[in-house]
Amino acid sequence: MKNARKWAILAIAILVLLISGRHLVRAQQAPPDGAKARVAFSHALPQMHGDQLKATVVEVTYGPGGSSPSHSHPCPVIGYVLEGALRTQVAGEPEAVYKAGQSFYEGPNGIHQISANASAKEPVKFLAYFVCDHDAPLTGPPPKDPRTGGK
Repeated sequence: MKNARKWAILAIAILVLLISGRHLVRAQQAPPDGAKARVAFSHALPQMHGDQLKATVVEVTYGPGGSSPSHSHPCPVIGYVLEGALRTQVAGEPEAVYKAGQSFYEGPNGIHQISANASAKEPVKFLAYFVCDHDAPLTGPPPKDPRTGGK
């Protein structure tokens, strides 16, 4: 079971890299033709069922001054800002602003108190990589009782 989980996590990591247009490059080799490769983000994932993993990539755009209401995700999310600047805050964490080229992590079931464009003049566009081990809507209202996940 542990071996299957390791292979599933490796497969998801490769999928995420391919989807984002990055190429896997061995650290010892220089990328061809002046291409650049960098690790944009790395974060440990919580314990998950390796035989049920699914990755979903969602492109999100907020217009100038745009935002979403308070919400929660049942799965870990890795975000990568493509354009503009994103202002975000998960309950219990400090508010942060992520700019184009920066990545961030959101743990499962965190209450997203702020998810907003940091600019009143330019849009923000980011990718949200959801890594789930069960079927559930990717976004929903925050739990009524955050200590119990709304139960």
